[in-house]
Amino acid sequence: MKKKCYITTPIYYPSGNPHLGHAYCTTMCDIFARYKKNMGVETYFLTGTDEHGQKIENKAKEENITPQEYVDIRADGFKKLWSAMKIDNNDFIRTTEERHMKVVQQVFSRFLKQDDIYLDHYEGWYCTHCESFWTETQATEAHICPDCGRPVHLEKEESYFFRCKKHIDVVNKAFENPEFLTPVSRKNEMINNFIKPGIEDLCVSRTSFKWGIPVLENENHVVYVWLDALVNYISALGYLSNDDSLFKEFWDDDTEIIHVVGADISRFHTIYWPMFLNCLGLRLPDKVFVHGLIMMKDGKMSKSKGNVISPYPLIEKYGVDTVRYYLAREIPFGQNGTFTPQEFVDRINGDLVNNYGNLVSRTLSMITKYFNGVIPSYEKGITAFDKDLEEKIETNINKYIGLMEDLNISDALQVVMDLCMAANKYIEDNKPWELAKDETKVNELKSVMSHLARVILVSTILLKPVLVETFEKTCKSLGLSNNLDMESLKDEHLLDGKIVDKTGVLFPRLNVETEVPYIASLLQGIN
Repeated sequence: MKKKCYITTPIYYPSGNPHLGHAYCTTMCDIFARYKKNMGVETYFLTGTDEHGQKIENKAKEENITPQEYVDIRADGFKKLWSAMKIDNNDFIRTTEERHMKVVQQVFSRFLKQDDIYLDHYEGWYCTHCESFWTETQATEAHICPDCGRPVHLEKEESYFFRCKKHIDVVNKAFENPEFLTPVSRKNEMINNFIKPGIEDLCVSRTSFKWGIPVLENENHVVYVWLDALVNYISALGYLSNDDSLFKEFWDDDTEIIHVVGADISRFHTIYWPMFLNCLGLRLPDKVFVHGLIMMKDGKMSKSKGNVISPYPLIEKYGVDTVRYYLAREIPFGQNGTFTPQEFVDRINGDLVNNYGNLVSRTLSMITKYFNGVIPSYEKGITAFDKDLEEKIETNINKYIGLMEDLNISDALQVVMDLCMAANKYIEDNKPWELAKDETKVNELKSVMSHLARVILVSTILLKPVLVETFEKTCKSLGLSNNLDMESLKDEHLLDGKIVDKTGVLFPRLNVETEVPYIASLLQGIN
């Protein structure tokens, strides 16, 4: 494990209001960043908005406002949602900020000076929605964008081009590392669809619209969105600025650099970004992780389909921790997952109510009843069932760490739930209500309570990156401060003598008959 971690979301294109799909990716990155901090790793977490391009220019015209006014409104919408979702990012980069635009211009100028960019004319099929040019073969006879399925149109204009063929070796070398691009299916897609057919030089400037970063050497051109957008990962750290201390700290060999992106932009991050970095003499990221999508029964969540769910009503009614947990647990990171109201209710009731919440409630009540709220000292191997639970605790902590390191967050949470299930079974096996009736069994009863308290502590610390509000409540209930991390788990006697504070119900049971229809009504365009 490297000493530091730098994790980034894609910077979101603010052509509409953010929805649950945007919240999903950012929440998953936030969970991973919080996990790393929980492990004691110095971590920097970046998100932001990608604010230039023809589509933004057109959207602003439709609303009769300037492009800057348009993106200001939309960027504030993303920041508001991140606050509601308890996203703990270190920075929010906007590509219309001067600190970013200056770096992009310097990078473009350097590429020109190095002859990595040349001026020519481009003719191709252009998708305004994706800000992408396609060849005749890629657009097919139907003239449809291969990424989004929308119609493309023929455009011809003077453009600067990046010499991709000159730098293809760095991409091939990156793909030799099995960790560089995951899931592996995305790697095969990049190789078979873009590299093997022969890489074309990349258009990196436009003249047909003005909403972009001006090219210093040619006032008729603005920097094309993909060179502009990708540079955010280093401009946000202060690259080429007067204060580049963050860049030196988090873009070095001691840092694990992870870009989390959507499938539609994976080729820019795995083919062109390594080339750009190579031209700048900079190291490549350790991992580009392609996340899946939240799907609805009628396909991808999108405003045009009217199947978008806003996170706000879910947060208001069920709490932010519930929404964060559902997103992280129900949808395997790296795969597509389908959102249904029934699955939302079932997941919360099954994991947070019946399993974790029930364990906390039962245990605190029994410690209060049997030992006046004082947690007995932790001793191993007292009852016949102690050893299995002790081994389960250690095994599941290690499993959790291994899965989280691979960004397999959903399975890592399953490991935590498995531990809680084992603890609930441990209660049934030991029958503490019967032990309490026999004065000769007091040591066994103490062992049961201390073991259950330890499982709650372990589970709560492992769930800390997800259940940010519940973590503080449970720590208070155990008589502990809220500054616990993974290192705290090494002290098996941390809870000895602590006085519990019976908390209220952590997660109230959701009524299927009332909550499923309510969540269904949140679909955009319904009620």
